Amino acid sequence: MSINHRHTDSAPGQVGGLARRIELRRRQLGLTHEGLAARARMAPRYLLYLAETEGEFDPDAFQRVATALELSTADLLDERADAPPGRSPAAPHPGSMKLSPRACWDRLGTHGIGRIGLSTASGPAIIPVNYTVDDRTVVFRTAADSGTAATVDTEVAFEVDLVDERLSEGWSVLIVGRAEHVGEPAALRRLAEAPGAAPWAGGRRDLVIRVVPTRITGRLVYAA
Repeated sequence: MSINHRHTDSAPGQVGGLARRIELRRRQLGLTHEGLAARARMAPRYLLYLAETEGEFDPDAFQRVATALELSTADLLDERADAPPGRSPAAPHPGSMKLSPRACWDRLGTHGIGRIGLSTASGPAIIPVNYTVDDRTVVFRTAADSGTAATVDTEVAFEVDLVDERLSEGWSVLIVGRAEHVGEPAALRRLAEAPGAAPWAGGRRDLVIRVVPTRITGRLVYAA
């Protein structure tokens, strides 16, 4: 087998993105370097060399490493935009700031999936929902027998966020308020045509719930 060595300008001891991802996943699985190499059916030194070359040779060996790490080759090799956030390092000079209520609503209006936090008979729960913003409130549809239906006439939390993994930036908005049942026919007709009216989960979801905020806060993390 021929191996094409790749020239690199990395400083001694510096690891590339692939090596970092392999190391992180190895720790998540509780494997030693030698244990991972054994899973991938290769010598430990060869595993290290494969990571240092960023997977630019021997695709069969790279596939064995990905399988040993319980990942697809795409997840391991590529830092995709839809990869799980939080794995990249922080920005060199990160900063953070509070968002004004207006800035919070501006960001809420650009999204359609959020998480509602509520108390249930089994304990606290956080449930993702499709939502739409309507007159400084958050509205979502649910089924009458669902867990989120129990939020009516109770205090709930509602959170939305966005993370830019490549820039190590992001924001989050948190609403605390009271959940109310929407029953006015005119409001129901108007909301049925709003973006996010059709839940991704499908099924019959006739109960419309509005979260009326008593408090809204937000935070922005940015790279200076």
